[in-house]
Amino acid sequence: MSFWLTKKLTEMSHGEWESLCDRCGQCCLHKLEDEDTEQIAFTRVACDFIDIETCRCSCYSQRTEKVSYCIDLKQHDFSEYKWLPATCAYRLLSENQPLPQWHPLITGNANSVREAGVTISDYAVKESEVEDMEDYIIAWLD
Repeated sequence: MSFWLTKKLTEMSHGEWESLCDRCGQCCLHKLEDEDTEQIAFTRVACDFIDIETCRCSCYSQRTEKVSYCIDLKQHDFSEYKWLPATCAYRLLSENQPLPQWHPLITGNANSVREAGVTISDYAVKESEVEDMEDYIIAWLD
């Protein structure tokens, strides 16, 4: 049986944890919070350290040291994952939901995320190229 069906997130090995990431890049998009309503908005503005084409971080092992606002998900309570994309494996598993059918752990194909149109590759821009992130809001989260 597949490890994500039998283990809690807290029980997973480092390799299992890392394999849950589908490399969509959505968590590397900047989010904005409305100060009045506390609603979160996704922008299409990506961290400068992510390669938009491959959706891989160029400084992954040092990301939280190099980028003060970068989050190590393992260091947070899983109930806080509501800001992650609805398709994120970490969020889904923390909510006792199944992985999407296009997830690489289901398909056995690392490109299934791109083929499903879930990556940021087609629309993201680097933060160094942006003046006002509010101009790049793409969706408000519930």
